[in-house]
Amino acid sequence: MRRLVRGLGWMVLPGELVLVGCLAAGVRIPAAVLHAVEVLAVVVLLLGALAYRSARRRGLAARAALYEVVPEPAVRLVGHELGLLASLVRWVRRGRHGVRAGVEGFGHARDQAPLMYGFAFVCVVETVGMSWLLRDVPVVHEVFLVLDVYTVLFVLGLHAAAVTRPHLLEGRVLRLRQGCHVDLAVPLDALAAVRYEPVFTHPEADGELDLVVGGQTSLTLELSSPVTAVGLLGRRREVRVVRCHADEPRALLAALTRARTAPSPAPGTPA
Repeated sequence: MRRLVRGLGWMVLPGELVLVGCLAAGVRIPAAVLHAVEVLAVVVLLLGALAYRSARRRGLAARAALYEVVPEPAVRLVGHELGLLASLVRWVRRGRHGVRAGVEGFGHARDQAPLMYGFAFVCVVETVGMSWLLRDVPVVHEVFLVLDVYTVLFVLGLHAAAVTRPHLLEGRVLRLRQGCHVDLAVPLDALAAVRYEPVFTHPEADGELDLVVGGQTSLTLELSSPVTAVGLLGRRREVRVVRCHADEPRALLAALTRARTAPSPAPGTPA
């Protein structure tokens, strides 16, 4: 069932995209072809729903069951795009994801703001220029306009995600975040050492994770036991050294020091 659903999905999705492109360009598509593709799409959705239900009945969690139907990289990419759009809304409302009573938030987007705003401005200029150049080619003009506007929103969404998703210190866990694609939970009990250490070059190394902002990191965390870092497409690896950045790194360092040295609550005592 899993292979059948995925195989049909890889057939239907390109077909749908081709049909949309043809219809946008004014190409006449026989009604029989349109109906056949739509029927096949409905069949794929029904089979996918059955496969998901079967996976749930086998005891799989909702996300794991979804991965049975749709490849994990595709799910994560779609989730990332939706997360960026949600971050834009949250940014306008001046909200911060995960920050609530008893949870400290530490921003980390300030040093990347000039670069992101500059990139967004360049994208806006490119959008206006392409719109003017293609004004006499209606279909191409509309396609490029949609893509260019989405690119501007994508760039702003990347920055909005960084602004609205700060690092979180929640009880005995530090959640280090970067946009919508990194959310690493580090138990304070696994911290062997943490220090203020500005670093501007980050060569790749096994067992190390660099959450770079504006080309720099300011805190280095050494772990006594590894934690699992999950990439944008679902790639997992064990890391023992994590470098991150914060707008106020010394404040985050002080908060971590206090949390690590605070006595743990006695068993049965409310935290």
